[in-house]
Amino acid sequence: MVWNPIVGCSEVSRGCLHCYAKRMCKRFGWPWEPTFHPSRLEEPLHWNKPSRIFVCSMADLFHKDVSVIWIEKIFSIMVKAKWHQFLILTKRPEEAEKISGWIKNIPNLWLGVSVEDQKTADERIPILLQIPAAKRFISFEPLLEGIGEVDFNGIHWAIIGGETGPNARPMEYDWAFSLSEQCEDAGIPFFYKYGPNDEGKVCKMPRLKGIVWDQIPDGN
Repeated sequence: MVWNPIVGCSEVSRGCLHCYAKRMCKRFGWPWEPTFHPSRLEEPLHWNKPSRIFVCSMADLFHKDVSVIWIEKIFSIMVKAKWHQFLILTKRPEEAEKISGWIKNIPNLWLGVSVEDQKTADERIPILLQIPAAKRFISFEPLLEGIGEVDFNGIHWAIIGGETGPNARPMEYDWAFSLSEQCEDAGIPFFYKYGPNDEGKVCKMPRLKGIVWDQIPDGN
């Protein structure tokens, strides 16, 4: 499930070049600057079935133009809706670190960073590891180059995927293979979402080493 109390963002690195959210905002004539939608704020309180909820799929909650007041309101809903698990993905972990005390006190919040290449992996993952979230994850999406050795100590989940949509930049099989090996060695769940399969065909949920990798961490 997705929950979008904020919509809008801006480019921060080359992974943003073909941003899905930006395309959607352009298509529907929505403003691209971060915009708070109060009418959506309490939606999770009305979803009674316990769910994993992706927060701000059309934004980055830790964008510099997102008010700390907005964040406080969103976090308060997460605390109230304790039967859900809330997943926040950011390209700006340095901003999330500034409110790590809040994050620490929300046991059903999973915090992740999006990385697309070695540069962003080197910059963002170490910051994520300093933030005391209940669970930490890395989304290697869109994966634009091979990533070397990753420090998965303190990481609970890895998601891997190539770029989709018009003018998608290609992803290589070996990049996913290397990350899958590292995740297996580290004993963390691995979710291969989109990219080349064992036969070289690009598809959703591709087989890698003969297996569909759809692992998800258990519990909060």
